[in-house]
Amino acid sequence: MQTRSLSRELALLVLSQCAERDRSLSVDSLEVLLQKALESLMQHWREVLDRCAADLEKAQQSLLDSELQEGSTAAVMPVRDHLRESLSNAEQVLNGLSASLELPRLLALADQEMVQKEAMRRIQLVLDARPSLDDQLDGVMEGWRLSRLPRIDRDILRLAVVDLQSMQTPASVACNEAVELANRYSDEQGRRMINGVLRRLQNASSQAVS
Repeated sequence: MQTRSLSRELALLVLSQCAERDRSLSVDSLEVLLQKALESLMQHWREVLDRCAADLEKAQQSLLDSELQEGSTAAVMPVRDHLRESLSNAEQVLNGLSASLELPRLLALADQEMVQKEAMRRIQLVLDARPSLDDQLDGVMEGWRLSRLPRIDRDILRLAVVDLQSMQTPASVACNEAVELANRYSDEQGRRMINGVLRRLQNASSQAVS
């Protein structure tokens, strides 16, 4: 995870703790919320490690069960089922571990002043321009209002617009990372909605420029 991605995720966690009516918060208040966001993120990483351990244990048990049944002709189908389950569990473990192996670096990055400053900048940009951001997003919602979306989806979209318009983030990167946040904090419907809204926003911006 790059510095930008980490600062964006921290910003999202802080914004989720701010009231929708807040236009600005004191530096002290934001720093308190940022520390809470860091604690939440670290807890998430620890839970990922715990899930990896549980998945690994499950995969090992499944393989053991398969070996115990291997000698029986009547058990060929159960053995195959166990092997499929074992492979699936092993894949989950590998996917989880690939993220968890980043944990020491992520913890070090999260404590860096640069990451926290960038997160604070993103938060303040959203708070300062939230009405304008919401108007832009409402303009491309196609039959929906931004206010009808879950709070986490609204904040992911607002951060993406800030990326596009204030942080000079390439459109493909901003959209992809917004979808990644949706994968972790929203659901499939939210992910599709966020992807579609940002695509339409980009199309509208391109037409305005041309």
